[in-house]
Amino acid sequence: MRKNSVKNTRVDAQVQRELSQIIRELKDPRISPFTSITTLTVTPDLKQCKAYISVLGSKEDLEQTVKGLKSAEGFARRELARRINLRNTPEIIFVGDDSIAYGVDMSKKIDEVIAKDREGKPEETVEETEDED
Repeated sequence: MRKNSVKNTRVDAQVQRELSQIIRELKDPRISPFTSITTLTVTPDLKQCKAYISVLGSKEDLEQTVKGLKSAEGFARRELARRINLRNTPEIIFVGDDSIAYGVDMSKKIDEVIAKDREGKPEETVEETEDED
């Protein structure tokens, strides 16, 4: 089976949907209520899946959430097996994903540079010039 096959894409989407529901149902206090799965990939042989977890909050919140999810991995896998009929229930690997926070941080830095640049220069008007043929 190819990596980008329709079946594999469909399995990825269904596992991601169900796993995010399972995460919302977990009662571990380490798991942030603002947890989401940014990306989930299931190997073509359905033996493993990697779930990239994003948390709205600090880096410590992300670390605590990933620890809580790793401790609840057995429960999550059992629930996934109960909800989805697959030949093999994949082993779940939770990975912290801080790409959204990184993107927001870079966006703020770009905005700061633009603001400083505008403060240093007076407003210049751009005059349209016509090219003469």
